[in-house]
Amino acid sequence: MIFDYNVIWEAMPLYIGGLLTTLKLLALSLFFGLLAAIPLGLMRVSKQPLVNMTAWLYTYVIRGTPMLVQLFLIYYGLAQFEAVRESFMWPLLSSATFCACLAFAVNTSAYTAEIIAGSLRATPHGEIEAAKAIGMSRMKMYRRILLPSALRRALPQYSNEVIMMLQTTSLASIVTLIDITGAARTVNAQYYLPFEAYITAGVFYLCLTFILVRLFKMAERRWLGYLAPRKH
Repeated sequence: MIFDYNVIWEAMPLYIGGLLTTLKLLALSLFFGLLAAIPLGLMRVSKQPLVNMTAWLYTYVIRGTPMLVQLFLIYYGLAQFEAVRESFMWPLLSSATFCACLAFAVNTSAYTAEIIAGSLRATPHGEIEAAKAIGMSRMKMYRRILLPSALRRALPQYSNEVIMMLQTTSLASIVTLIDITGAARTVNAQYYLPFEAYITAGVFYLCLTFILVRLFKMAERRWLGYLAPRKH
């Protein structure tokens, strides 16, 4: 079997465009997902049963259903309701990019909320006692001590979530977007070369994964260096 490099080289502009689409989807999904995850994570550690259960139900439903089902419900399902089609949100909800970003952001917010909640629960008791000892209010304690500390400790787990979201963006090709996987599907449809098309897509994903892993390792060394074992 001979790998047809000429076809891939000719299709490279399509793959580059798909790469930019993938990066846009990933960045927007992670940004808005994290914005939603922080209050959800705080709700998950709340001692108020109603607040805690509301956040728990949200994360349970989202984590308990497939990402593809969520994407289909948002992109295809909402369109069946006339009220949605006549609402001011329809120009956005009729956009594949918006629907994909919304579905991915909702999905990652649930997983990230649980990561943040776990880090908050693992906060050393001494940090809480020290904040109380200097008279910090509960809100200021969360804002200046607990939440920044929890976000730093969550970096290793969050890096895994980011990598998983990168792989998840490949579902965007199902709703007509030309991301990396969509570019591979287009090349395969035109030239009937699935091996070349999808191997090239896999190389793109591997390179992105490598870059993301290195970036998170650098972030961990910078913000989690104080947790590393001391050398004698």
